[in-house]
Amino acid sequence: MNKISILALSISSVLLASQVNAANQVADARGNAMGNTGVASADYLTAPFYNPALAANFRDNDVFAFLLPAAAVSVRDTDDSLTILDDLQTSIESYEESGSAEQLAQINEYLDQLDGNQPLTVTAALGFAIAFPTETVSSNLFAHGYTEIVAETDVINDNYLNSNVNVLAFGYAEFGLSLARKFTISKERFSFGVTPKYQKMVTYSSRITVSDFDLDDYDENKITKNAFNFDLGVMWYKDDFRAGLVAKDLLPQELEVRSNGVNDAYKLTTQVTLGLAYVNEYFTAAFDADLTKQTRFQKLNDDTQFVRIGIEGDAWGWAQLRAGYEVDLQETLDNSITAGIGISPFGFVSLDLAGSYAGDNQFGASANLAFTF
Repeated sequence: MNKISILALSISSVLLASQVNAANQVADARGNAMGNTGVASADYLTAPFYNPALAANFRDNDVFAFLLPAAAVSVRDTDDSLTILDDLQTSIESYEESGSAEQLAQINEYLDQLDGNQPLTVTAALGFAIAFPTETVSSNLFAHGYTEIVAETDVINDNYLNSNVNVLAFGYAEFGLSLARKFTISKERFSFGVTPKYQKMVTYSSRITVSDFDLDDYDENKITKNAFNFDLGVMWYKDDFRAGLVAKDLLPQELEVRSNGVNDAYKLTTQVTLGLAYVNEYFTAAFDADLTKQTRFQKLNDDTQFVRIGIEGDAWGWAQLRAGYEVDLQETLDNSITAGIGISPFGFVSLDLAGSYAGDNQFGASANLAFTF
């Protein structure tokens, strides 16, 4: 097993899990390229992923739009654990064949390198949306899903037979309908939105020896939970300026994670985010700030709380250049630089591509295709 095969297998397994189980977890290349902003800057088609109130922010000639497909994947391996595990497994195979003291010493050296490493994380997301903008009530039918796999090494006394990789995974899917409408209050323009949705959550866990480790085995034990939830959003529009506030998952959820030697819980807490944006025909600037933190796995100390900025330059509606920056105030994730392009000839079809980089062995990519009528 080499590093490339492990990585390819992990990505493909995550994508498969997202499809079967089908929040940085949004598959929207435009927002991803702009630092994962969108609370005040997303369009009406991707509104359910960021702020349901934006579903009412459409042009007079917009009749119907759909997003299919949208996909994203990211990998974080700050201590290069994949390479070390690959080399370790090669040395273990050689040692078990030869019994060489030199190979045993090499095994112990690799175990020392793995001891205390930051967890390896692979995340992938999929989504689609169908929007029907109207003055009465704008609606957006959507589905969004992601899976996150976290692998953490547990080295014991430089003994490869007793050293393991603990693997936790969380799979999430939501199916919902965003509803939004514009209002004028004291001569100020607002829109309000609500998203009732059905959620399916699943946790996976496994404890695998370092010699047998393979991310494809992450789903040995699973626990599932289904729930009803909803999001609320509001937007204020003033000339080219916008301000938005969204509260997602107003009914917090918790799901256990347990298997041999692995016991934890995943918390899906209510997340409140403020968004500000400046939007005109040729330029967009966006700022999003999480007002609450996301807990996620309780025992991994992996809380996140983001501040994000992004910009977009639009060449007469035919092509777009985007860039952004993302900071985790909880310092769980490294700061990330994002960039991307959009191609939208005739305003009918748009192809968006995005990438992110947060340091060595920390990268992401996303793409989506949308049609607007």
